Amino acid sequence: MSLKLKTLAIVMVPGVLAVLFDTTIVAVALRTLARELDTPLATIQWVTTGYLLALGMVIPITGWLLRRIGGKRSWILAMTLFLLGSIGSAFAWSAGSLIGFRILQGAGGGLMLPVMQTLAVQAVGQRGLGKATATIGLPAVLGPVLGPVIGGLIVDSFSWRWIFWVNVPLCLFSLVLAWRLLPSDRPESASAKLDVTGLALLSPGIAAILYGLSEVGVHQGFGHASVVGPIVVGAGLVAAFAVRALSRRAEPLVDLKLFRYRTFSASAVLLFLSGFVLYGAMLVMPLYFQQVRGHDALAAGLLLAPQGLGSLLSRTAAGRLTDKYGPRWFVFGGLIIVALSTVPFALADAGTNEWLLAGALVVRGFGLGGVVIPLIAGSYRGLDPADAPHASILTRTAQQVGGSFGGAVLAVVLARATAASGAVSAYETTFWWTIAFTALAVLVALLLPGRTDDPVVRDEPVPVVVGDSRAEQREAH
Repeated sequence: MSLKLKTLAIVMVPGVLAVLFDTTIVAVALRTLARELDTPLATIQWVTTGYLLALGMVIPITGWLLRRIGGKRSWILAMTLFLLGSIGSAFAWSAGSLIGFRILQGAGGGLMLPVMQTLAVQAVGQRGLGKATATIGLPAVLGPVLGPVIGGLIVDSFSWRWIFWVNVPLCLFSLVLAWRLLPSDRPESASAKLDVTGLALLSPGIAAILYGLSEVGVHQGFGHASVVGPIVVGAGLVAAFAVRALSRRAEPLVDLKLFRYRTFSASAVLLFLSGFVLYGAMLVMPLYFQQVRGHDALAAGLLLAPQGLGSLLSRTAAGRLTDKYGPRWFVFGGLIIVALSTVPFALADAGTNEWLLAGALVVRGFGLGGVVIPLIAGSYRGLDPADAPHASILTRTAQQVGGSFGGAVLAVVLARATAASGAVSAYETTFWWTIAFTALAVLVALLLPGRTDDPVVRDEPVPVVVGDSRAEQREAH
């Protein structure tokens, strides 16, 4: 591992852990928050919804922010916003104040993830993409596994305010290290102009789609006006942004021309489908252990831990081998492993041996590690270094919207199947849907590149900082 990548990992992984822990910890504590703040659950749900909307809305400005103030300042800004939001949430005096501070948290978290991806990719060059993704992807493995466990422990043993205080040491640690260890970088253009019109189209469009999807579970279907309306409006705004961005001579807020590259397009589609494979299933599995198996939230979190163990076992090898052989067959094989290891859950009932399910989760996690790391690494393959911020924005948005869509679809399937045939049969049906979407992703995986000797792949690493100019970087290659 290069010194630059080690430095980035030491500085940034603690901060991103705080973001991913926070998302899952708060989800466990929603009922406690509603009770302690004497607020209806429908209102307190905005603690999560507001956070996710803010996170999605700020992602598109990442590229402009990196060009305007540089990587180091962008990271420090993102961490500071998240830290202030965490402290404010811990001191919140009402549901409204808590929701407001959570929106501030979401703004910081939304900047943090694409900034980290961009700087890591620019630090290693094309041949180190798999290793870089495996290194910075550690929080994505640990967050969904440890978050529910930590959340359950806090809710059961401490005040709800500690679900936000736990972020503070991680944020301070990352801020101090960033100040001391990250090199002072020169922004690409201190006078870079923000595409305000593009931002006014894209950010509200993404937020509207995410909001509509968040309402699917409330109304148990896609046919309600509060679901269809925001999604249609959001899709219209995003379409208007796409038309404008593709016809604009000046550099757009987000460069959609990256979709001309087959590898990037296939990766983006697969990252969207990972909403069903990963995020949707992570919604269903804790509920399965609680509603069918009768466990509390803490026990359900502990029972999901084997999946994280499986991901840890495969992530390092997946990164190294992706650099050597390309992402196609690792993603293809990983998705097949995920599909097969989900079958025991589709066949399980209330009496199925939990050791069998734990073993299936280890295998499933192993497969997921072989999917996510090569997939993210593959999305940058063959791109110019100056395109990295745009690729980070688009891949993060695909994951965000795909996760919301996957969770919404599976929530509807589960609710309707429960009403029709009871809980046990409903979860069986929902897991079969998850397997079907995984099978669809297997077909898309064949569009990914195989060998790494593709002539468009460049071998030269580039600096950690955002380069001097887009044109200069293209000429350098």
